[in-house]
Amino acid sequence: MRSACASASRVLDKLGKMLRPGISTGEVDKAAKALIADEGCKSAFLGYRNFPGQICISVNEEVVHGIGGSRRIQYGDVVSLDVGVIKNGWVGDTAKTVPIGAVRSDWMRLLAVTEDVLDRVIPMATAGRRLGDLCSFIEDEIVANGYNVVREFVGHGVGRSLHEEPQVPNFGRPGTGPKLKAGMTIAIEPMVNLGTASVRTLGDDWTVVTADGQPSAHFEHTILITKEQPEILTWREKLQSK
Repeated sequence: MRSACASASRVLDKLGKMLRPGISTGEVDKAAKALIADEGCKSAFLGYRNFPGQICISVNEEVVHGIGGSRRIQYGDVVSLDVGVIKNGWVGDTAKTVPIGAVRSDWMRLLAVTEDVLDRVIPMATAGRRLGDLCSFIEDEIVANGYNVVREFVGHGVGRSLHEEPQVPNFGRPGTGPKLKAGMTIAIEPMVNLGTASVRTLGDDWTVVTADGQPSAHFEHTILITKEQPEILTWREKLQSK
């Protein structure tokens, strides 16, 4: 699984670096296909419940599950890339939201806060701790910063399958939920909206957008629970704006 997660992280990094104004989301998806194959993997998303893309690519108001197509990325956009791969029967899953050029300061703050909350919640994922402690921390920190978490879509266990138990919401109550155990692998993925928490699904039955058209940020790591500090299986360098 470490190998699958490392491959997913490398693909995500390379895709992030190729984003530029004028490129279409379909071209990014095509590049993802080649990069995933170069890693000796196959897409964990393609064909999953009939999903038609290699990756999920979501722009601005698109929260998650965006499908590559004719939409062209513009200067000032924020683009969420969600990469899932299967390698030797194991899944790696990771995501980040990339700013394109000089992005509005309030949008940049949304991205920074979302990624920072993910970075700060991960060390809490220690064996013996209740999952609700992590979920409530994410919600409390996001709300304290003036944003809203998406409630309809959540993180999840990951291993031989893309979505396994337990579910990992970005909201909850401390002291509740299952106890984390050494050896568990979970994907923590805050999905945070600048405006309302409400979302809706477009006519393609996949792309989820904010109800008010405001932007959303999405960051995700797959982590391994240990007896001490968790291991970030999809660790990566942070990508600066471009």
